[in-house]
Amino acid sequence: MTVGVLFGGPSPEHDISILTGLLALRELHRGHGEAVGIYWTKAGDFFQVASTSEAEAFLEGVPKGSSELSLRLGAEGGFFAAGGRLSKERRLDLHVLIMATHGGPGEDGTIQAALDLAGIAYSGPSVAGAAIGMDKWAFSSLVAQAGLTSLPRALLTHDTTEVGFDGPYILKPRFGGSSIGIDVVADLTTAKARLVTNVHLARGCVVEPFRADLTDVQIAVRTFPRVELSAIEKPLRRAPDAEILDYRDKYVGGEGMVSAPRELPAQLPAGQSDALEAAARRIVDIALVRGVARIDFLANESELYVNEVNTIPGSLSKHLFVTPPLAFSQLLDDLATEALERPAHRYSAAGADGLVLRSASSISSKLA
Repeated sequence: MTVGVLFGGPSPEHDISILTGLLALRELHRGHGEAVGIYWTKAGDFFQVASTSEAEAFLEGVPKGSSELSLRLGAEGGFFAAGGRLSKERRLDLHVLIMATHGGPGEDGTIQAALDLAGIAYSGPSVAGAAIGMDKWAFSSLVAQAGLTSLPRALLTHDTTEVGFDGPYILKPRFGGSSIGIDVVADLTTAKARLVTNVHLARGCVVEPFRADLTDVQIAVRTFPRVELSAIEKPLRRAPDAEILDYRDKYVGGEGMVSAPRELPAQLPAGQSDALEAAARRIVDIALVRGVARIDFLANESELYVNEVNTIPGSLSKHLFVTPPLAFSQLLDDLATEALERPAHRYSAAGADGLVLRSASSISSKLA
């Protein structure tokens, strides 16, 4: 089985996606020898890269020696490499794609829809699952409807006059990752000013009460061969006086989340672990989780709140599956098998039997 790894993309999380993709690519190359790296540039182009590529090769863009690819839709769709003067173009013989595309169109359902139309099996969320996970407003609405506890969350626009709770406030991009673009402000006037100055809020912003007493707690879940939860993790802030767990806390350190400071397994008050795990299992259903995802919570000694779901987590959350230990190679194999055995989508034209067309009058008469 030939497995491809797709990473990069026009997203603020482009660089972290490269790290996750290269980790998966190297592990697959080491175990199978038939791994294909597909780099998605910031400009939206695709290139086949060496399966032994290093992160520094991408500092200036596309690594030397890479081959440009095109993605085609339809019954004979797929990734194609251009031919030379004496050779025809060729279709990459891929059985499945491991998705390592964080943020932006790689995690909001855009690339997933294209892969569905191209007939390419892929790991991770479906179009609907990706869209739910990326939209913090939609996700929080589903969480509330399911009866799970979360902090109040409101949409913030230039016309907002009140949000229903007091400051200080934490602002988050409505469509974005778990740390990029986050802002903490004292009052609503400052919050609305950030809509102009913070580029990450341009497509939408949600606002929540900022609770300095709450800390981040998270758990990973995978859905094949059955729903399984990882150990619970409490990421630690590099700066003890920091207001939030930021991008550097999560990803800077060589191997993404693998080398980030953390408490694993997290030491939680009695009963809180059970409540967190029960909420995580419920979210698998309501958010259409597929593949491996990370579910983030906020907690203190007596309170637990659902925060968000990361449908394609950094390093594919490989470092969280420690009880019992799960080899990265096995995690990748299971992702690939799930992609093949449980496709994200199958299109159907059932019901389009021509009856409406046969009974229709002329188009001109419908315009009269």
